[in-house]
Amino acid sequence: MSQPLKLGVNIDHVATLRQARGTLYPDPLEAAKICAKAGAVSITVHLREDRRHIQDSDVYCLSEKCPLPINLEMANSEEIVQIALKVKPAEICLVPEKRQELTTEGGLDVVRNFQALEKTVRRLQDNGSVVSLFVDADEKTLQACAKTGAKVVELHTGSFCDATDPILAEQLLKKLIDGAECARSLGLQVNAGHGINIGNIARILTIPHLDTLNIGHSIIARAVFVGLENAVAEMMRAMADG
Repeated sequence: MSQPLKLGVNIDHVATLRQARGTLYPDPLEAAKICAKAGAVSITVHLREDRRHIQDSDVYCLSEKCPLPINLEMANSEEIVQIALKVKPAEICLVPEKRQELTTEGGLDVVRNFQALEKTVRRLQDNGSVVSLFVDADEKTLQACAKTGAKVVELHTGSFCDATDPILAEQLLKKLIDGAECARSLGLQVNAGHGINIGNIARILTIPHLDTLNIGHSIIARAVFVGLENAVAEMMRAMADG
C-alpha cells in the first residue's frame, strides 16, 4: 500500500514579512510550530547568500527548537555549506541561486556542475543529512543526480504551474510525469515543489511516485486571509482529495 503524500511547508516568506520592517516578528519558529500542529511533516527554509529573508540566526534557532525536521535549501556555496555542516539539518536541498531573481527560476545544471555537486553531496551526506537536488525533469539531469550519490530529487514544478497556454501546460506536465518515472527507476525519492497552489494541486497529483510536496508562497499568502493553521490544513485536504 502506498504511503500518504506528505507536505513540507516553506516558511521563507514569514521571514520576508519580518525583514520588510526589520522587526522581531513574525517569528519563523512560531510559524513552524503552527505548521506542525496543522499536520505538516517538515519545514523548509532557504538560506540565501544575500540573506533576503531567512537569517543565519533563524537556521540555528530552528535547528534547536523546531518540532519538525528541517529541509535547508541552499546554493552550493562554501559559506552556506559550512553552516549546513554545523547545524546538520535532516535534509538539504541544493538549488541554483541568482542574486537578481525574485525566486528560484529553474533547476540545477547537474551535468555541467557535476564534480562540484558530487563533492558537496558527499560532504553533506557523510555529515548525516539527506541531500536532495532541485532539478528540472530531464532524463540526463536525473541520471547525473543519481551518480552524485544524492538520495532525493525535487522536481521543479514552477514552469508547469506558471504556464498559461493549455497546450504548453500539458507538455510540461507530461515531462514531469516522465521525469518522476525516470527518477523512480534510478532509485531516487521524488519530491516536488515551486508554484504549487490550491488551483493546480489536482494536476500536480497526477505526477507518480511523489513522496513530499514542498510548498511555501501560496500557503503563506493564503494565511493572510484564513490564518496559517487553516492554510496548511486546506492544502493537506486538497492533497488528500487527490
